[in-house]
This record gives sequence, structure tokens and C-alpha cells, in this order.
Amino acid sequence: MAAGLKTIIALSFVLAIGFLLVILSSALFHSYLTLLVVATYVIAPLPNWICGRCANPDDFMESAGSAIVDFGRFCTGFLVVMGVALPALLAHCGLIQIPAMAMSIIGGLLIYGTIICFTMFFQEEQEF
Repeated sequence: MAAGLKTIIALSFVLAIGFLLVILSSALFHSYLTLLVVATYVIAPLPNWICGRCANPDDFMESAGSAIVDFGRFCTGFLVVMGVALPALLAHCGLIQIPAMAMSIIGGLLIYGTIICFTMFFQEEQEF
């Protein structure tokens, strides 16, 4: 699947809207705790990437390297759930307002979805 210029422009536009929502949720409601969502969504793909590189790429021992890949997926899933749950927890404690929580969650999901789409569209095919 070849990614063209239109794909890059569209993904960049969605990423900009995601960052805009998170920054506005911080600036409009005068609580900068919602910026922690950006950190969790930017860090979220790293365990998959690191554990995917550390896995054994040998074709003869297919089942030997799956535990580290599963651990990377678990850590990524934890960070994604934390990116959604953190604004909800902050709103429940009264540290941020409910509209800031909604804007932060929607913006964070847009950011993470864009990161996943970038990695899907620009992944290199491996030849055997």
C-alpha cells in the first residue's frame, strides 16, 4: 500500500486537530494537567516498536520470540488506556472540568490514531 502526498496531508491535518484539542483543553480551562495525555499517546507506540525489534526474527524458531512481542503489546495497551483514563480520573477528582476532559480524550485519540496510521502507511515490506 503506497502512501502518497494526500495521505501525508490528511494525517497531518488530523494530527494538528488532535494537538489543537488537547492544547485548547488546557488553555481554555486554565489547567495544564491535560497535557499529560500528549505524553502518554506519544510514548504509547514505543513498547511495540522496541519489543518488535528485540524479538527473534528467525524463521526456524517461530514461537521463541512471541513473549516479548506480547509484553510490548501489553505495555502499549496500558498506555493507551491510561491516556483515556487519566483525564477521566482528573475530572472525577475535580482537578479539571468535564469539557476539558472530553476535549482531551478526543484529541488524544486523534493523536494516537494518527500515529498508528503513519506506522501502517509507511511500514516497509520485508522480503525473504
